[in-house]
Amino acid sequence: MSQHDHDHTHEEVQIPKFEVRDLLVREDIMAKTKELADLIYTSEEVKMYQTAEKTINTNDRIQTLIASMKKKQKEIVAFERFQNTEMVAKIEQEIEDLQDELDNIPIVSEFQQSQSDLNYLLQMIMTAIRDTVSEKIEVEAGTVSTSKCGD
Repeated sequence: MSQHDHDHTHEEVQIPKFEVRDLLVREDIMAKTKELADLIYTSEEVKMYQTAEKTINTNDRIQTLIASMKKKQKEIVAFERFQNTEMVAKIEQEIEDLQDELDNIPIVSEFQQSQSDLNYLLQMIMTAIRDTVSEKIEVEAGTVSTSKCGD
């Protein structure tokens, strides 16, 4: 065990620990968050998503196809209980055919594309915020480096 040739005290720094549910977000941060949410809500991506969603929800053929697929999924569960693999395979094929028909309706692919675009926009925003904060505080994967007094 080596001795130090200088005298010092180690003061323990208390860093508060927060549970996520206990964190209070500053009012200015929340105000900017709401401002950003409003900007996103008025974006073209959201407008396209809402238009496609409304069209899908009011399209009788699309709603009939969706209802049929849900019904057939319940039928599969029932036939699986009786271990009737032949009927399960038959119904799975019927569902696949319904899905193909659904996928060939142009507004459905437009809706799926609008969902993808909106998710991409939100992901880009989250990434930009994370990267900007990380650059400012140089945090690396949730770890904190500590220095210890050497011998």
